[in-house]
Amino acid sequence: MLEFIGQSLTLIAFGLASPFGVNAGIEEPKYQVVQKLGDGIEVREYESRIAAETTMSSADPDRARSEGFGVIARYIFGANQKKQSIAMTAPVEMAQVGTAIAMTTPVEVQNGTGAMAMRFFMPASYRMDSLPTPTDSRVRLVELPRTRQAVLHFTGSTSDVAIAGKTRQLLEALKTSPWNAVGPTSAYLYNPPWTLPLLRRNEVMVAVAAR
Repeated sequence: MLEFIGQSLTLIAFGLASPFGVNAGIEEPKYQVVQKLGDGIEVREYESRIAAETTMSSADPDRARSEGFGVIARYIFGANQKKQSIAMTAPVEMAQVGTAIAMTTPVEVQNGTGAMAMRFFMPASYRMDSLPTPTDSRVRLVELPRTRQAVLHFTGSTSDVAIAGKTRQLLEALKTSPWNAVGPTSAYLYNPPWTLPLLRRNEVMVAVAAR
């Protein structure tokens, strides 16, 4: 999925990342593992967090994703009222609008209309009142509540087809687990496109509740 991101933006945004899958010094959202279900699936409880998100429409889904990434990347690089830089975090979250994301909850990636939502998580040191206001009205700051997610980790391709397949695998596994899927699915991508495929860290997830 990150293949669409412009080379100049990824060089900046993932400047500390290596081709060996190590995102040195890049902050990630905090969570606690609630239960391991096997086959690479676990249930996590994520703490509340803040994200910057946008939605882009295009007949070309790849173009929508690229433009969405650029809009939020410019915000964290200083396109805000304070002209303040904000540290890049991982993962990047994205979704096709209408089938996979309510704009205050996680998301899914799949082919469709070309309307694409994208989200960057803000560093944990920020609060809503301390984040600079975006100068681009297409950027929204949202506060996400604590939530439980069933997560499937995988490596390799981050294409739409690969992510859709892993999403189906996760939802099928939950049918015989103690957990019900209760929300939209999500795709989290942690590495830049030059990371070796076998060392990429990718995840699909869905909000869950105990049966």
